[in-house]
Amino acid sequence: MRKGPCVPMMALCLLLMGCGAGEESGAEALLRPYREMAGCAMTAEVRLSREDGTVGDFTLRCEYDPEGVTTVEVLAPETAAGVTAELDGEALSLRYQDLCLGAGTVSGEKLSPMECLPELMAALREGWLLAESREEVEGEPCLRLELDRTGREGGKIVSTLYLREGDGVPVYGEIAAEGEVLLKAAFTDFTFGENCDTIDGNTD
Repeated sequence: MRKGPCVPMMALCLLLMGCGAGEESGAEALLRPYREMAGCAMTAEVRLSREDGTVGDFTLRCEYDPEGVTTVEVLAPETAAGVTAELDGEALSLRYQDLCLGAGTVSGEKLSPMECLPELMAALREGWLLAESREEVEGEPCLRLELDRTGREGGKIVSTLYLREGDGVPVYGEIAAEGEVLLKAAFTDFTFGENCDTIDGNTD
């Protein structure tokens, strides 16, 4: 007697499961262009802050190439303007007037402020999604994504990015290592490379 009702109930369960199959979540939809991109360019106001009170503010321009050499140029402050970093995925170096210098770093993960924007892009490309929520940043509806990635030294780097809901453009990001937020970025401009025109990236 009990076996009869089970058939339609099972059919209903399968139907409900089928309805959700293949549907893309909000986070997946916004992450997909980043994970498929050939590159991107961006400008951001980056702040370094540490528990010991050290603070540094920079305006950085980044040409991100996930498969090649990424370049980051300091636009401000004036005392550092013109300094350029090159990141090839394994090492970071600073170039200024044909001189190559080691890049200063913070935390055990040896993160540099010059690595802030490339690290945020790497998190969007390959980071493990820990959490997502909807929040506003200066009146802009955004999807907040918390992403986990293993650093070069084997430690845990957690990047939090706020992507504008309408087009997925990054508005703001933070990087934490060893439980401390070290780097913050407020994006002022963003565009994908010519092969990835999925997003109209100007945040103006």
